[in-house]
Amino acid sequence: MSKILSLLIGGIVAVVGGILLISWWYEFIFILKAVVPVLLVLGGAVAVAAGVSEFKDASKYLRK
Repeated sequence: MSKILSLLIGGIVAVVGGILLISWWYEFIFILKAVVPVLLVLGGAVAVAAGVSEFKDASKYLRK
């Protein structure tokens, strides 16, 4: 019974979310324009940090 209920609630939430996305499209795009550059900067910083960490690990391995 709980699986059917969760499926029903999930479907209702998806439909309501789709309706709200259509009715609030311009606000959604406005927020998306603000969030995407921030996420790109943060993702780039994480990639650089991972590269530096991997470079340090490789240099430790080569020294031994």
